[in-house]
Amino acid sequence: MAVASENTKKRAFRMLERRDYARGELIDRLVKKGESLEDAEAAADRLCELGLINDENYAGIVARHYARKGFGAARIKQELYRRFVPRELWDEALSELPEADSVVDALLRTKLRTDDPGPAELKRAADALRRRGYSWDEIKSSIERFDVERNANL
Repeated sequence: MAVASENTKKRAFRMLERRDYARGELIDRLVKKGESLEDAEAAADRLCELGLINDENYAGIVARHYARKGFGAARIKQELYRRFVPRELWDEALSELPEADSVVDALLRTKLRTDDPGPAELKRAADALRRRGYSWDEIKSSIERFDVERNANL
């Protein structure tokens, strides 16, 4: 195993003081800052050995953070990919999240401008939810629940 230079290790520690990183994300950032790939990998490996980088925990942190912001599974997967979290950790991180029904229902209501939306407005709201990473099945179910509730109030 290669030994990271002192400057690379110091830079990696400073970066970790500000926020958590996945191993791959830290390596990518170090290389972009001018460190050699070998030094960046060695520094990241050492930080993993010390327990300062844990991709499994980081995947859960990212998934919970974006779920609290109202994003669906597809959008969370994009974020995990962007942050170099290994794919084998994605499903476990997403399985820890609560059901999205209430979140999708609340977001749908905020996207609708009226209590009696037409097809165009429902499509606009559904498209907005799709961009947030929700599946068509989740959106369709939410619209059906909205229709049942609306018809019950008539």
